Amino acid sequence: MTSVRRAVFPVGGLGTGILPATKAAPKELLAVVDKPLIHYAVEEVVRAGIRQLIIITSRGKRAIEDHFDKAYELESALALHNRYELLSELRRLFPADMTFQFVRQSQPLGIGHAIGCARVFLGDEPFLVVVPDELIDSPQPASAQVIDAFERFERPVVGVLPAGQTAPSGELSGVTFSPGLYRINPPPGIAHQRATPLALAGRCVLTPEVFDFLDTTPPRPHGEVELADALIAFAASNPLIGRELEGERFDCGTKLGYLGAILHYGLRHPAVGEAFAGMVRAAAAERPAARPPVALHGARVRHDGARVPHDAARAVND
Repeated sequence: MTSVRRAVFPVGGLGTGILPATKAAPKELLAVVDKPLIHYAVEEVVRAGIRQLIIITSRGKRAIEDHFDKAYELESALALHNRYELLSELRRLFPADMTFQFVRQSQPLGIGHAIGCARVFLGDEPFLVVVPDELIDSPQPASAQVIDAFERFERPVVGVLPAGQTAPSGELSGVTFSPGLYRINPPPGIAHQRATPLALAGRCVLTPEVFDFLDTTPPRPHGEVELADALIAFAASNPLIGRELEGERFDCGTKLGYLGAILHYGLRHPAVGEAFAGMVRAAAAERPAARPPVALHGARVRHDGARVPHDAARAVND
């Protein structure tokens, strides 16, 4: 099985879950502390060993291309004023062996359609898909987790979390065959135990066979081709592995998930974390019992695999 060399980022959506912030600005460039969402995603992919990136954009998202382009005037100004730490951070985006390709999705027809737009660049090789809205903080990058599972089983792998932890209902279902591993939507003759509802978690390694299913998957009533629908059809005739992702996940396509990410990364930021924690404590003290804690994102997964609830109150105390 060919190793995974390319990553696809579907970022052509409208970002309606976080309007009006995304009316004129790409959702993927919304900052979490001091870096845009897609910046975190690219750093994760680089940590996982991927150097060829394909970014599926759309009208009005040219700023994403600019973010990953060299800014000669800015770099010159930083060098002139001896701000070499910031200059180094900017240049770290551009390892010598990294390449970017940008493809424009003509209409916002869903993640499934966006992935199909990358087909011409992928040939017959497996590829990684990363949804930047799904911000996952883990010692082992979430992308590396699905790549490792793909190389182990030589089958397409989707990153999943149990439904209810991440979404109102499961998009897929799976039968456990090893801790944290599932056979997705197995045929009735294979399933010997009750299937677990699962939700996609924004990371997967797919093979070119999936394009035939993406091409024939009908759009949902809102007009978008959903990746989950194509994967359900794919799994009916092909083995598909679910890998439960470790780490802390934030659905930044929602307002609460985005706020949760800012809280999480703000408290851990090496430069401002301590001061920010003081601000959070002061704000909490002003309203000690205003309302019950609200879950900011689906779940927190300890590194030993155990699930514990994660809410606003816990985030302040961490």
